[in-house]
Amino acid sequence: MKRRDHIILMADIVDSRKSDQNELMSTFKKLTAEVNLKHKKKLLSPITITLGDEFQCIVKDISKAVTLILELEEKLVVSQAGFRLRYVLYEGIIDTPINQDIAYGMLGEGLTKAREALENSKQTNNRYSFHLRKQQTAAALTASLSIYQSITDDWKLEKDHALISKFIELQDYKLVAAALGKTRSQIWKRHKNLKIEPYFAVKQVTQYIADQV
Repeated sequence: MKRRDHIILMADIVDSRKSDQNELMSTFKKLTAEVNLKHKKKLLSPITITLGDEFQCIVKDISKAVTLILELEEKLVVSQAGFRLRYVLYEGIIDTPINQDIAYGMLGEGLTKAREALENSKQTNNRYSFHLRKQQTAAALTASLSIYQSITDDWKLEKDHALISKFIELQDYKLVAAALGKTRSQIWKRHKNLKIEPYFAVKQVTQYIADQV
């Protein structure tokens, strides 16, 4: 079989030991199952939970992988999952045939290096790590998502979950005000304080960068 690069996406739960394990796993399984179902056509091998608090999958291309990351991030917010994910996107070689049913039983340098990168990323505060053949693309995506992370990590979801979820759903602050029965001026202030406009802007830029590969 010809050896070739594949796009490997791995992630793990940040500080998983601090959470209730049964509730965490239930939410994690539900989240990954929903994304697998919705984005089945984007995946060569489905999102598969491997070590309890980690998953891996093989994605068709970098653009689709970034779409999955952004989708997962918004689902974590809207579902009140109570945890965050740390991601590694690695472009590397898989020697064995791709398992289209479950992301198990595959071997190759790409998978080994991706796992090493995930372990190494635990020593940093950056939740997004890209290791791609095009290093400029990897650097641009890392920079873009570091801005994204600085916005979302500042959100106080315990207090503002309903409001932020509405912003994610409707985007327009006027529609959010109507949906929540608040004045436009009230919601505009929160829109500005929560950096909702920069949030959608950096999300758009991130996807654009990935689409150009």
